[in-house]
Amino acid sequence: MSFRTRLEAGESRPRLADLYAPIAAELAHAERLFQAELQSRFPFVQHLVDHGADFQGKRLRPALVLLSGRACGRLTEAHPVLAAVVEMIHTATLVHDDVLDEAIVRRHAATVNAEWGNETAVLLGDYLFTHAFHLAASLESTRACRWIGHATNKVCEGEMQQVHHRGNFELGEAEYFAIIEGKTAELTAVCCRLGASYAGAPEATVEALERYGRNLGIAFQIADDVLDIWGDERNTGKSLGTDLEKQKLTLPLIYLLQLVEPEIAASLRRVLAEATADQRKHLRPYLETTGALDRAWQRAQQHVEQALDALHGLADSDAKSVLRILAQYVVRRPA
Repeated sequence: MSFRTRLEAGESRPRLADLYAPIAAELAHAERLFQAELQSRFPFVQHLVDHGADFQGKRLRPALVLLSGRACGRLTEAHPVLAAVVEMIHTATLVHDDVLDEAIVRRHAATVNAEWGNETAVLLGDYLFTHAFHLAASLESTRACRWIGHATNKVCEGEMQQVHHRGNFELGEAEYFAIIEGKTAELTAVCCRLGASYAGAPEATVEALERYGRNLGIAFQIADDVLDIWGDERNTGKSLGTDLEKQKLTLPLIYLLQLVEPEIAASLRRVLAEATADQRKHLRPYLETTGALDRAWQRAQQHVEQALDALHGLADSDAKSVLRILAQYVVRRPA
């Protein structure tokens, strides 16, 4: 039975390492490029870089670059470089996010800001950003630098909009989706666009894979926002409840406030404004009984379906099968 047949038959739920089998060699090459680019002659800087690199986790974004290229028929020498670049960008955003959220744990380890302070964390994030663009500039075309620069701008805009709307308990769905399309989906979208474009795919295919990446990113962020309220830190390996502590209104809470009676909504807004340690415990019964959590998961699944629809025009391949499974994976993460 072929790799693709085994995956699509659903004999077992594969590990990410198994899913990445069609791009394993190129992913390992990207990892070597990542490590080589970030070598520092200063032991303390190298220690910080190594610690930050431990946050990489699922390698989803570099995998999207490589899988999109493979799904379009071929990978070039540029693809592992691009995979390393987007992982540097992603790692930098994680380091900066932890500063904004005052998070203390990521991947079951202390965050950079918790261990060495905010100043060091901000500088490390900047260091990763600048190295990413230095590596991208090694390619013959400026296309990657322009696209990645544009995407990074959108990520920053989304983050700034989220900071601006802290404490805004009237935030609507449109504003929420504008935030997450910038801060999360823009990077997953450009990963797929880069992979397809550098494989020489027609523009229609490039745009289809970009749609796939955007919808996958939206679904991923909705799932992440649900887990921030409902998850278990022992399983997720990172600080949870930070959205509540920072008074960020995410989709489950937006739906909750829409579904309850006005007087209950007013009471819940007061709870949200208090930013106390037991907020999650207080909100959970309402989120469950109103169906707000289920509604948020359903919305995430809608974006998974849109991601899958974007793949219809691609020829069947191992890479396409993995892209399909990854779309489902992002809403099936452990809680």
